[in-house]
Amino acid sequence: MPLIRYLQNLSTGRTILWCYFIWWVLSIIHHFDPTPRIWLTSLGLSGIIGAALILSTRPSSGTITKTDPWVLFRLFLMPFCVSSFAALVKDAGYLLVFPPSLKENAIGISLIAAFLLTVLSVKKLKPQAAAP
Repeated sequence: MPLIRYLQNLSTGRTILWCYFIWWVLSIIHHFDPTPRIWLTSLGLSGIIGAALILSTRPSSGTITKTDPWVLFRLFLMPFCVSSFAALVKDAGYLLVFPPSLKENAIGISLIAAFLLTVLSVKKLKPQAAAP
């Protein structure tokens, strides 16, 4: 099954990025605002910053190397998530990235813990290489 294989091969860095994404989604759900200005500004910032991130990750020699499409997607997604998060939680009483509501924190921590336990469980299912 592709999802199980994906989770079995998930690196620590990508696991952390998924945890960030879970926290973002939960915050967006709790503080959603349909105002187009928020989303258009976030898209604009995503385009500008994403392009800058692509330029900053290219080799200085000027040679262009093919970048994984998912890496390119993440270089644009992260600025979108950061700017939309900041716009939506403005004046919501957050302490850094933590909402003032114990319930919101508990839900977020529970979802992330469930994700991490799922990843760990699936990794333990990974078939071992045959012994010589």
